[in-house]
Amino acid sequence: MNNAQVKMATENLNVYYGEHCALHDVSIPFYAHQVTALIGPSGCGKSTYIRCLNRMNDLVLNSRVEGEVYLDREEIYSTSMDAVELRRRVGMVFQKPNPFPKSVYENVAYAPRIHGLARKGTEMDQLVETSLRKAGLWEEVGDRLSLPATSLSGGQQQRLCIARALAVQPEVILMDEPASALDPIATQKIEDLIYELKSRLTIIIVTHNMQQASRVSDRTAFFYMGYLVEVDDTETLFTRPKEKQTEEYITGRFG
Repeated sequence: MNNAQVKMATENLNVYYGEHCALHDVSIPFYAHQVTALIGPSGCGKSTYIRCLNRMNDLVLNSRVEGEVYLDREEIYSTSMDAVELRRRVGMVFQKPNPFPKSVYENVAYAPRIHGLARKGTEMDQLVETSLRKAGLWEEVGDRLSLPATSLSGGQQQRLCIARALAVQPEVILMDEPASALDPIATQKIEDLIYELKSRLTIIIVTHNMQQASRVSDRTAFFYMGYLVEVDDTETLFTRPKEKQTEEYITGRFG
């Protein structure tokens, strides 16, 4: 029995692209200060699902969402929910690093400036440093803040994107395969960072790497063909899955 606070949840979530139903009746609670991994073969709906959690599917032509998505018990698809404010509270880190064509400093400072979270000068300097420290990057780039973000390594760029998301003080971070384009050393740094960040945040991560899911997550949800097959504590799901389909996937019989 999980006694942690439910930070986000979906109830009977369906997603359509035109007439095609990409997700069917998905209900998952996400607990505060825990990491939930979403696993399953390519095309099973994981990325579609995670993009519903901060309304990024609003930007996809002919997409339609049915069901409920809650953040602190507030329905995020209600007319009273400001999508821009929602995306501040529920940040996103993508598969490939996507730093802005700006300096390292400006990548972190840009969103707080837009949201009015810090003024110029010392206040902004402190916020940039704090965000880079939270992302485990300050020691590597603290003396190179004026350089283009694209001059950093791939792993550093991904942690910069995490720092950029952290700078607006989110409550939830969504990560869509954040380490799939990185080498093993950079991947380890991202995984260590996820472990450290969950004390402050709720984290939901899509991953194709089941070893990664078992290392970083508290709970795991298995998707297949647009359906949620099973969700449970990670150790339970990987050692004692309830569904045969889950067992066949995690033992490599398909996928």
